[in-house]
Amino acid sequence: MTNFTPRYRNYVLGLLLAGYTLNSFDRSILSILLEPIKAEFALADVQLGLLGGLAFAAFYSTLGVPVALWADRSSRRNVLALSVLVWTGMTVLCGFAASFLMLALARIGTAIGEAGGNPTSQSLISSFFTPERRATALGIFALGAPAGTMLAGWLGGLGSDTVGWRMTFVLAGLPGVLLAPLIFLTITEPDTKAVTSAHALQARSSPATFRHVCLFLWARPAFRHLCLACALHAVALYGAVTFNVPFLSRSHEWSATDSGKLVALIGACGIVGTFLGGFLADRLSMRYREPAWLLWVPALASLALPAVQLVCYLGNDPEWVVGAFCISGMLGTMFFGPSFATTQALAPERSRTVAASVLIFVKTIIGLGLGPLIIGAISDGLAPVAGRHSLRYAMLTVAVFNLWSFVHFLLAARTLRADIAATQRGEGRPAAVEDAGLVTGRPAG
Repeated sequence: MTNFTPRYRNYVLGLLLAGYTLNSFDRSILSILLEPIKAEFALADVQLGLLGGLAFAAFYSTLGVPVALWADRSSRRNVLALSVLVWTGMTVLCGFAASFLMLALARIGTAIGEAGGNPTSQSLISSFFTPERRATALGIFALGAPAGTMLAGWLGGLGSDTVGWRMTFVLAGLPGVLLAPLIFLTITEPDTKAVTSAHALQARSSPATFRHVCLFLWARPAFRHLCLACALHAVALYGAVTFNVPFLSRSHEWSATDSGKLVALIGACGIVGTFLGGFLADRLSMRYREPAWLLWVPALASLALPAVQLVCYLGNDPEWVVGAFCISGMLGTMFFGPSFATTQALAPERSRTVAASVLIFVKTIIGLGLGPLIIGAISDGLAPVAGRHSLRYAMLTVAVFNLWSFVHFLLAARTLRADIAATQRGEGRPAAVEDAGLVTGRPAG
């Protein structure tokens, strides 16, 4: 870390933030375009949920693990640059889909590319920033998720009403042509293996396997509960992100442009929430010397969400609805930075990319995989009774997952201090983990 100036570290953070923003933008643009896609291909809501959820999540989360292993054993910078090229290229191909199947395959391709983006970037940030500044840095990086959603809402809604959903996909993928070379040419891979102990030198030639990393992390109760908390929170979050625009169109008869503007406003509030989540977690944990604040902050946000979402989906006054959506956007994103930082604190340095991919795997396969699918299935089931408002009641059902998430955030916080200390000492691991070189005899970070 000491080989880089603060200015260069901030530059790298800004470039990775741009990459995550594009990642979120290309992933979120589909949700803005679901209604014209449904009309053109005559799809049911459950098919929209499959397209926006499980079809993407299954490949995004599963392939994140082998890509992370590859990144930990090679150049994270190169893996990230290649990932950007793949996911943006597949986003362009979405615009040329001639059927539901072709569109689903193109989305799968987008997921394959995006699988290498988030965990690789988190690992790079953890190598550039000290543990004391890591939650803030990762919180800034996590701004890319709501920023991408904001841009997708604004540009996607405008594109849908002006150039059509196909050209909107094409335009969404083009920025990757510029970003990938910038990442490849200007980011210097940090030397995380510059240690002198004999054990560490031996570990260089013996990279940890995925099984070793999982065994190490499984020994940390805080990590197990964190994965469940994030996954359950994501069921409600990704379900809402996928179907907010169709809901506004059906229940409030908003145009794609107007719905997109609200999604953009929600994204802006999400930027505030994401930054506040990382900032508050850092400040409170340092002020009170209590790392559990890394998890108490998102826990409190999750607890408050269901009441706000009742107004989002049952309210009829436009001002109340817009206000509730803005608050929901802020509270719903406060978990990103603290969750990323907690994962990095619990993982040894040489397995941080894999640790991030494990968290993302659980969060995505459950949250993104099931959230939209559950909403779509419930909406189709309620359609004969509730008509065009069936989506409203379907979205309310997943709001309760935030309360379940709150419980697991609290359970994770109970053992966080002890689990971080155990990671720094290299305790609680199978012997094979030590042989694989996960522990270098010094505190992680």
